[in-house]
Amino acid sequence: MSLSQIDQYGASPVTRDTAVEDTAAWHALKDAAIALQDIQAQDGSVPDTEDHGDARVYVETIVESLRMLSPRFPHDAQYLAANAHDFERWADSGFGVPDFYDSLVAFQPQLHREDGIRHLIVFPMYTQNGSRDRHVEALLVEVIWPEFIAQLETEYVNRLFVSLRLIDFTPGYDTNSAVLFPETVSMREIPTFTWGAIFQDREAARYRRVVRAASEITKLDLPGEAARMLTDQALAERTFVMWDIIHDRTHMRGDLPFDPFMIKQRMPFFLYSLEELRCDLTAFRECVAITKRLRERVEAGATLSDVEAEMLEHAVLVQYAVIFDRIFRFSITGTRVRNYDAVGGQLLFAWLHRRGVLHWTDTSLAFDWDGVPAAVVELGDAIDELYWRSIDRPKMAHWLAAYELVSSTLTPHPASKWARGLPDEVLSGQPGGYTDEVLDDEFPLSMFFEALEKKMRPVISSTAGIRGAYT
Repeated sequence: MSLSQIDQYGASPVTRDTAVEDTAAWHALKDAAIALQDIQAQDGSVPDTEDHGDARVYVETIVESLRMLSPRFPHDAQYLAANAHDFERWADSGFGVPDFYDSLVAFQPQLHREDGIRHLIVFPMYTQNGSRDRHVEALLVEVIWPEFIAQLETEYVNRLFVSLRLIDFTPGYDTNSAVLFPETVSMREIPTFTWGAIFQDREAARYRRVVRAASEITKLDLPGEAARMLTDQALAERTFVMWDIIHDRTHMRGDLPFDPFMIKQRMPFFLYSLEELRCDLTAFRECVAITKRLRERVEAGATLSDVEAEMLEHAVLVQYAVIFDRIFRFSITGTRVRNYDAVGGQLLFAWLHRRGVLHWTDTSLAFDWDGVPAAVVELGDAIDELYWRSIDRPKMAHWLAAYELVSSTLTPHPASKWARGLPDEVLSGQPGGYTDEVLDDEFPLSMFFEALEKKMRPVISSTAGIRGAYT
């Protein structure tokens, strides 16, 4: 069947009620995008003129599919029209470096945060933790926005945050990537970014798989509430939405040296470790406060609304998720080359161990749960104190103080020049000299994590491209 034979809803002879991912129009669009990827250069262009005939056919298929599917997405009508135009303009201009500025600016998913609403996303872009090639990628996604999150967002305002579930996607997202950021799109100029999206279904699915395996390996007796997340994908997804909405807004809140997110800045990778951990621990701290406030109301005889009860349930679960995801997945995922997420997970584990609320005894892992919240908040307070003091510090002094905080808990590599003390010629030089002296694996895995990583390696690898299966 040719696309011209498919009705305006992208499905024939099936009805318009057919799910988008099952329509011929979607499959034609997806296949055309994948075919384009094979002839695109890293910058997104199609450099070989002999490929331009095929490229034009693929683009025509994408444009026709976009127009057929557009009625399914009335909330995105302006964006989809601009998207089709950007594809046509790219083809008409000879398939140079693609420019999808117009359709990117028209795409405003943060204005449609309604549970279950869908988006069709087609851009030449790279995928974080996936490919650095700006190839055409196509995604079908669904918004996750339960009522308790809508209520939470009135207190933790984050108008740019979009929570999504992956429905179907091209190979760029058959990877570890769990985010969609507008800055990854190929465009002629940088607009003011108005949204950022996280695929909570992928975060939740790999959390469930990794934590289930790690708890078995370490003989950890999971608390009942934490164990429930491992058998309930929807529960885990909503937990990650609550965690991430607070985490994301924290990047630009607090007593900050300037821009802790460090966009386009080159600095020692452990600074990124502390920033990401700061945001996670803020989410943890806020969920401790929400739990305390709502439980006190119950103890005083109040009856919580359904939304409040759900918020209380997930505030408790966020605390477990932060600890287990940081310890079991972040610490041992990825290479040891400047892996700042790994260092953050290692730091949390070691901090809790040093404070006697985490125990690795008789080859079994255990927590003193009554003492865990205070210990986690203490680490968050230590990072906040570092940031507050660094408002008055020069950049390099801040870096040295940050290293002191991390190395007071994690043991640096024996060959570390930072641990021995940087020589005067580095200390008196430019910031780049400091960064050059940081080892790729400045804080190696402990013996605990070395052993755990070997046992968990197949499990971690199996989560690439994982989808959120409801079980």
